Amino acid sequence: MAQSSGTSAQSTETQSGSTTGGKGLSPSGSATPARLADDTSQGKTTIAASVVQKIAGIAAREISGVHAMGGGVSRAFGAIRERIPGGSGTTTTQGVTVEVGEKQAAIDLDIVVEYGASIVELARAVRRNVINGVERMTGLEVIEVNISVNDIHLPSEDDEDGGNGGSAPASSRVE
Repeated sequence: MAQSSGTSAQSTETQSGSTTGGKGLSPSGSATPARLADDTSQGKTTIAASVVQKIAGIAAREISGVHAMGGGVSRAFGAIRERIPGGSGTTTTQGVTVEVGEKQAAIDLDIVVEYGASIVELARAVRRNVINGVERMTGLEVIEVNISVNDIHLPSEDDEDGGNGGSAPASSRVE
């Protein structure tokens, strides 16, 4: 989705805050430039790509069957970040990548699905909710929402963390 040819060009663009990308899409980052959302005779409204990331992340998590967002490594780093005092404890953008232009946005989501949920139906519901939320709140046209299912969460994974010694697996198997 990115139009830049190298990572150094991408980081330069995001740090400088320039919008030299024109109407094309540009990758989001921590210091992303604001994008034009509305230009009237009474003033201009711009929306940062990080805002679109948060909206998309929250909208995806609203759907029942989405256990978590992000790949294994990003979830591990997110868990560490939450424990650091004064650190950025928010994980609303974890597993969400956006590219935002002046009038359009493209969104990539990495999700973990609850076992038993229909992945196809869940992806449709997530996609619909993300598109509706982003378009309603920002006025940007969402041109695509790509969803990658990275893992399936099993209910037994929660039980194993608490563990009651060696007898826990045998009793849970009988119940």
